[in-house]
Amino acid sequence: MSSTPAAPDETPRGGSLTEGLGQLLLAVDHVGLAVPDLDEAIAFHEQVLGNRLVHQETNTEQGVREAMVAVGPADTGGGQPGTMIQLLAPTGPESTIARFIDRNGPGLQQLAYRVADVEAAAEVLRGRGVRMLYDEPRRGTAGSRINFVHPKDAGGVLVELVEPAG
Repeated sequence: MSSTPAAPDETPRGGSLTEGLGQLLLAVDHVGLAVPDLDEAIAFHEQVLGNRLVHQETNTEQGVREAMVAVGPADTGGGQPGTMIQLLAPTGPESTIARFIDRNGPGLQQLAYRVADVEAAAEVLRGRGVRMLYDEPRRGTAGSRINFVHPKDAGGVLVELVEPAG
């Protein structure tokens, strides 16, 4: 049985890559790691790997203590932030991250894409038959706006859309 591959500018569910989402995905924003102890994870990333802590906060709505750790040189040129790792530790046993760690152990939890407009990106994805976890964007790290693609619609990967603050 043979199939004809889609043309390079088409997606399997219709629409071209130059329409909609292709213009909204700006970069990989960060990779999220679920960790049981945030302070221990920060120490490892700074002292062993040589990365830099650039932001830390507690997000009570999400039930996490989190830190953003920069990888590579401080000045990446072109005004774009360098590669970031987000460390996520649960604030209690009922948080999503605590349940993730109980189920899967510590490790890779999400892949986050930077977008110009999280609502527009979610709408394009919904139009392509993809479920989002939230009806409306929620507050993310450092005042960003976020939403997530349902992992069952993304090959088992939790994909986050991040619209940076201001």
